[in-house]
Amino acid sequence: MDRLTSMAVFVKAADTGSFAATATALRMSPQMVGKHVRFLEDRLGSRLLTRTTRRQSLTEFGRAYCERCRSVLAEAAAADALAQDLRAAPRGRLRVNAPVTFGAHCLAPMLARYLTAHPAVEVELSLSDRMVDLVEEGFEAVIRLGALRDSTLAARPLAPYRLLACAAPAYLAAHGTPATPQDLRGHECLGFSEWRSPVAREWRFSRDGVEHAVAIGGRFQANDSKALLNAALAGFGIILGAEAMLRAPLQQGLLVPLLPGYTPPARPMHLLFPADRRPTAKLRSFIDWVASEFGPESAFTNRS
Repeated sequence: MDRLTSMAVFVKAADTGSFAATATALRMSPQMVGKHVRFLEDRLGSRLLTRTTRRQSLTEFGRAYCERCRSVLAEAAAADALAQDLRAAPRGRLRVNAPVTFGAHCLAPMLARYLTAHPAVEVELSLSDRMVDLVEEGFEAVIRLGALRDSTLAARPLAPYRLLACAAPAYLAAHGTPATPQDLRGHECLGFSEWRSPVAREWRFSRDGVEHAVAIGGRFQANDSKALLNAALAGFGIILGAEAMLRAPLQQGLLVPLLPGYTPPARPMHLLFPADRRPTAKLRSFIDWVASEFGPESAFTNRS
């Protein structure tokens, strides 16, 4: 039998003074009331109630235990009320993980707007390009790039992660402007140092349904996109980077877009969260906010 239920029945029996009145109040049979009380007595190894043909009274132990039961039931009710309150309004700490470049350039500004709209929510944002374990590492939501593996997590598709090729005007003035992907050979192409395989050292583009792949080379690699961006801004080479990171320097004329008509393949992007339990209000509101700003139908997909 459920111990909290038995405690509630026992307290009601102590208050009403009879099993019959308790049964009426709780809509159960007097026999079931007796079973709940006996369950507690057997578990505790002590009598809680003394009954005669005309009256019922608490034993000395029963009176002390009854007060403790009232406290336990009050705490349980408070916990239930807290859970209902958390489901009703977004509040509490939310732990989120995202890729470094997307998180810094896109998600962080979005979080500023989200937190302004939800003053009772706190967000702890962890940026990492490794594939974290959402459950083991205690994250409530993760934004992930690339094709999804089989997972027990729920996934909300977001707009694809788009890349652009560009370079500083000074670099192009000194080295020329490539017109096709094959023209990238011989240029200083700024590489991500985590790209170890030969395939990863290829830059790929598509045009009119035809894919063009070119093996790139360069004397500067880094494991941080901001370092590659700064090298490109300094006029050292050509960068293939996230559109979100390059948008501002392109608009300011600090970088020039390259290879018009050739499109680097976009990477799929998803928001992942636990699928085996009902989302809290904070998580539900975060999911909806991310979908509205970065979803496939959002204005994010049309920004230039």
